[in-house]
Parts: sequence; structure tokens; C-alpha cells
Amino acid sequence: MNVLQPIAQEVADLLKTHNQTLSVSESSAGGLISATLVSIPGASSYYVGGVVVYTRVAQKGLLLVPDEAMEGKRASTEEYAALNAKTVKKALNTDWALSETGASGPTGNRYGDSYGHACIAVAGPVSKTITVETGESNRESNMWVFTQRALALLKECIQEAAN
Repeated sequence: MNVLQPIAQEVADLLKTHNQTLSVSESSAGGLISATLVSIPGASSYYVGGVVVYTRVAQKGLLLVPDEAMEGKRASTEEYAALNAKTVKKALNTDWALSETGASGPTGNRYGDSYGHACIAVAGPVSKTITVETGESNRESNMWVFTQRALALLKECIQEAAN
């Protein structure tokens, strides 16, 4: 995790400085986002909790997203990532939420997205979404890239809100 720790430390420092909290919903990163954040000493001052929402069953059961909220939506989209970010933020009553959904590889997902595809959302005082396309089929490598890009987007949003 050494390559992820510098950006996680920056995010942690920003959250601590502003006395803000964070919740996480991740999918194809498989818990790596949360593990990276929790690896920073003092994480309990800003990290409230997170979930790995790998399937619709998990989204419905852990985030309590009703079927009606999913009408016309599908996983692995910016809209879906934003929905999960808003939902986990509300459920855990945090200042910020970070969500990731995608296809880490070595194949694509059942929705037609290629391997290396992820959508990331931040919900908070500044909310943004991005789509990442690595073009790589290496599952672990993609998980690390998704985590790095998610933390970078969160950092950007926190900094923007502070200005």
C-alpha cells in the first residue's frame, strides 16, 4: 500500500484539519479504498465506515436502496456511483462519502463495460463524478488504480470546498 499511502495521508490530513467525516461504498476496488484510509494512524477521527457493494443484493441489503431508486439505472455508471455515495453518506451521517463501481477484470462486466472501467463519485459540500478507463485486464492493478483515482477525486473535492 505504500504507493497509496501518500494520497491517503493527504486526505486524512484534510479531513482532520476540517474536522470532517467520511463514509465509503466500493465495489470493484473490493475494500482497498477503505483499507488504505484505515491504514493511516488516527483514522477513527474521520473514517466512520464503509461497505463493499459488489452486487445489487448487497446494495439493497446494506445500503437499503429500494428497487424504485434503481429504475432506469444500472451499476458501473456515474449515476449509480453518485446514488451509492449519497446513500452511504446519509446512512452514516458523514460530511463526505466516496463511492466506486466498475469492472476490475480480467473480463468486463455483465452490463457491457470493459475491464478497467470504473465510475467514482464524491458526495459532500462539493460533489463530483468521474469515469476511469485503464484499458488493462489485470484485476489487481485496476483495483489499485481505481483506489488512487478515488482518493484523488476526494482530495480535490475537499480542497475545493475549503477554498
